[in-house]
Amino acid sequence: MSNTTAPTGPGALDQGRTEELVQRLYSDGIIGLPGAFDRKWVGALAEDVDVAFREARSRPNGAVGRGPHRYYVEIHPEQLRGFVDLANHPWITAVCNSVLGPEYEIVEVGFDVPLAGAVNQPWHRDFPMPAETRDNHRLTSLAVNVTTVDTEEDMGPFEIAPGTQFDLGDTFEHEMFPAKFDYPRYEERAQRKYPKIGDISIRSALTIHRGTKNHSPKPRPVLVLGVDAPGAGNAEHHDLAVTEGYWESLPQAVRDHLRCPIVEALTPITQKHTIEGLVMGEAD
Repeated sequence: MSNTTAPTGPGALDQGRTEELVQRLYSDGIIGLPGAFDRKWVGALAEDVDVAFREARSRPNGAVGRGPHRYYVEIHPEQLRGFVDLANHPWITAVCNSVLGPEYEIVEVGFDVPLAGAVNQPWHRDFPMPAETRDNHRLTSLAVNVTTVDTEEDMGPFEIAPGTQFDLGDTFEHEMFPAKFDYPRYEERAQRKYPKIGDISIRSALTIHRGTKNHSPKPRPVLVLGVDAPGAGNAEHHDLAVTEGYWESLPQAVRDHLRCPIVEALTPITQKHTIEGLVMGEAD
């Protein structure tokens, strides 16, 4: 798909603002950046996510369950008309450069869709804590989230326990899921997030979080852009690829951070995230 016209919000972050955001990421594990994109751009994103979701659910293992009535789908960059706008947004690049270094890598493009009837997930992180984070207190990956809807209370808002990204997790099931006797600690810290169309967040996926029960008849799709520091290793869990023609169309500033196979034709991605389904239950 062709790229949309860049519809970013205000310009680049200054050094002071960037340093403040990095400090908040290290203290809270999440930052919110309202008004990053305009509503028209997000409208196109929502259309592309809907097309990709329907295609993924039409084939085996195209969408993976992350609990009842909750799905995750990984896609290729060119399935989003606005991928370049997202990958090259000055707020995102400033934070990724500062936290992960100038050679950071985009390793994941996907989206979560909690449908009507989605239930509370168990508290969890998205992968085991890397040794670099455990030993040196350094974040080696970030997740950029972009809502495609105005989040309302009955839609199952994302809930996160700030400051838990450095919990060791030695006793967590699969090193990802805290025991239920630890839940009071996370519930005491818990914050529900209500992003509006155009807002983004950037977080450490190690920060303990969960999706909550969707009481409404409406889905709540959220795009995920996964970004790694060099050597973090999350790329091996994903299957990003781009076609030769699409690669040629990308600006160098995006190519520098997109280290994935260049292919003649794209192959639909078969989802690999199986542990969540085992612990949280199937989507249907």
